[in-house]
Amino acid sequence: MTGRKKKIVVLAEEGYEDLELWYPAIRLREEGYHVDIVGSGSQKKYTGKYGTTVQVDLDYDAILSKDYDGIIVPGGWAPDKLRRCQGILDLVKEFADEGKLLATICHGGWVFISAKVVKGYKMTCVNAIIDDIENAGATYIDDEVIVDRNMITSRTPKDLPSFMKAIIDFLQQ
Repeated sequence: MTGRKKKIVVLAEEGYEDLELWYPAIRLREEGYHVDIVGSGSQKKYTGKYGTTVQVDLDYDAILSKDYDGIIVPGGWAPDKLRRCQGILDLVKEFADEGKLLATICHGGWVFISAKVVKGYKMTCVNAIIDDIENAGATYIDDEVIVDRNMITSRTPKDLPSFMKAIIDFLQQ
């Protein structure tokens, strides 16, 4: 990696899918990227579905998309809470408008749907939200990872190796 150290936002909220938050955060840090865990409110610590906790580095209103290179939305139950926060949706929309990395796995696609940034994209997701993806104007493809322009999507934790390879390849462009 040359030049400025790239910075990535990983969103957190209560009930995040433990592996889908921690695996990307750790892999990106191993590659030398700066990762900020960003929460959706005043809570500073969240607990994942399986009991792993994460300390939030910043609240969403303390960051500017222009200072980051991408955003990752883990799945679990957290996306259903994240998509109810207008500030989170505005932030995701800013990343989309700037053509920056939009990456999500599992139920995380709900956040992109609510931010209205999926229309015209090819995506994958957990089978529970296929109808939501399609009804929002995206084309669903059942594969471990889909890369369409600046959006990278995957289905479940078993797809994390392919998901992270695609994200790292994208960031190295």
